[in-house]
Amino acid sequence: MKIALGVTGGIAAYKAAEIVRLLQDRGVRVQVVMTEAAQEFVRPLTFAALSGEKVITGLFGGGGEQPNLDSAVEHIAVAQSIDALLVAPATADTIAKFSQGIANDFLSTLYLATKAPVIIAPAMNVNMWEHPATRANLEVLRQRGVHIVEPDSGYLACGMVGAGRLAESEQIVAVTLELLGVSQDLAGETVLVTAGPTHEPVDPVRYLGNRSSGKMGYALAEAALRRGARVVLVSGPTALTPPSGAETIFVKTAQQMRTAVLDRWEHAGIIIMAAAVADYHVKNPAAEKIKRKGPMELQLEPNPDILADLGSLRAATGKNTPVLVGFAAETENLLENARAKLARKQVDAIVLNDVSRPDIGFNSERNAVTIVTANDAIAVPEAGKLEIAQKILAAVVRLRQARESVPAGRQ
Repeated sequence: MKIALGVTGGIAAYKAAEIVRLLQDRGVRVQVVMTEAAQEFVRPLTFAALSGEKVITGLFGGGGEQPNLDSAVEHIAVAQSIDALLVAPATADTIAKFSQGIANDFLSTLYLATKAPVIIAPAMNVNMWEHPATRANLEVLRQRGVHIVEPDSGYLACGMVGAGRLAESEQIVAVTLELLGVSQDLAGETVLVTAGPTHEPVDPVRYLGNRSSGKMGYALAEAALRRGARVVLVSGPTALTPPSGAETIFVKTAQQMRTAVLDRWEHAGIIIMAAAVADYHVKNPAAEKIKRKGPMELQLEPNPDILADLGSLRAATGKNTPVLVGFAAETENLLENARAKLARKQVDAIVLNDVSRPDIGFNSERNAVTIVTANDAIAVPEAGKLEIAQKILAAVVRLRQARESVPAGRQ
């Protein structure tokens, strides 16, 4: 998800830095667009350092760039690539430009060029906010479908008291994401996700592993961030880049993953074990590389069952939390095996993957799952893994609400 953040010239411009951080914490890419006046309050370098993206400061280049064909049509490229345009703070001048269709800088041109949802968070002097011209301009924008995040009341930078203070950053971000259909129902929650395979050493250069890419677990971490959660991602070896807002712990073996999870499980309200943990490890890995000399036998021992350990630990507490969700990769007797795993491991849900299908699942960008609970089996049809992740989290939220309504020991 990518959002263009327009920053206009007012004392509240510095608060846009916090909005960038909050959006990034939710896994959102932020492209900052600054008006000329905004640069008098905050330097573009601030937003470049925070966002890791180029900051756009002019319609024909900017930041010392020479005008060229790319810069001349950049507003069109940005307009087509974003999921939303958020302007915070939005001055009376910018609101007037948007209302009247004036396009004399990058931000006002971007507004006319984009088909993405537009959200503005005004900030100005109370008299400017209450002026009939401003009220009329805002009404025009509302009628066009622009979403207005009303300013707060209080002491203003000019010394006056009244409406016009930029709304709280958390509120602006929440409104923006809700408008994009991303619920904030996990705000304040800690979600622990495991992802990827584990590698069990045979010798210094070989290991036992599996085909897991980690894409489903990483999608769950990103989806949880977008829903407002604090995310702890325990990742086995993958080629993926973790979501920027997640606390990521990298591990290699099943035992390392178990230690990382058990060290943190009591602080999580939801734990989703999406990792494909190797079932066995080599009893005595070789200290030196094993030379090829013909047939070779390896003595394998079972790895710890992290999900079952969590189920037992939670049962011992007599509490309903954390909500525990496991994954099951099956090739036959799908529902029967998933329900057996659900009961055996004392968890709330099993996300069932049919790994016999070559077109989805391992190493694919798409998946199709069934969310199995004690009372239901919810089929989630094939879709991108991020969309699947959002549907899994929505089911988990419903499950948590149902669990919280039932006293511990009566489930």
